[in-house]
Amino acid sequence: MPTLYSYARSSAAWRVRIALAWKAVAAQTVPVHLLAGGGEQHSASYRAINPQGLVPCLLDGDAAIAQSVAICEYLEERYPQPPLLPRGPLERARVRSLVQAIACDIHPLNNLRVLQYLKRTLGRSPAEVDDWYRHWIRVGFDSLEVQLARAESLDYCVGHALSLADVFLVPQVFNARRMHIDLADYPRIVAIDAALGRLPAFADTAPSKQPDFE
Repeated sequence: MPTLYSYARSSAAWRVRIALAWKAVAAQTVPVHLLAGGGEQHSASYRAINPQGLVPCLLDGDAAIAQSVAICEYLEERYPQPPLLPRGPLERARVRSLVQAIACDIHPLNNLRVLQYLKRTLGRSPAEVDDWYRHWIRVGFDSLEVQLARAESLDYCVGHALSLADVFLVPQVFNARRMHIDLADYPRIVAIDAALGRLPAFADTAPSKQPDFE
């Protein structure tokens, strides 16, 4: 059985929890609290597993796989059914484009270590850091909304089936709501998020459903 090192409020870890649930892959979850005691991800024991000191990290046998995109792609190849990537190359490229827009352009600018650097090293106030957080989500969502307006379905990001784009979208919408961002300008994002939220793979893996949620 794989082992997932996770944190309830980590959107990157939630992506992997969704993928595991969708594919009905049982995994043992080991919580890594990113704030307690200065952050358990910085401990020598966890760094021995994942030198980056980030969550998620998936252990499968003797292999440790870091980074949510790599983990989800690994799960897609290891457990191809039900799929999280379309069959056609163009549709796959569209999915991966949306995934990277979230995972590479939005999320890293709002990652915990970036926010901590802004506060602790650069001396920015909590209000300034929150403004930074909201700004980069809005920049990303402005683009995503235009792209999703071309989607064929109000239920999914690409085509008429679940894909990795959906897996990555929902946790990012959760972050936006947590930061009290007005989503009125993003009706397509909101509609897709609502449809996906009714699926057990998303609802049952939400942060509030995790044993380490607080």
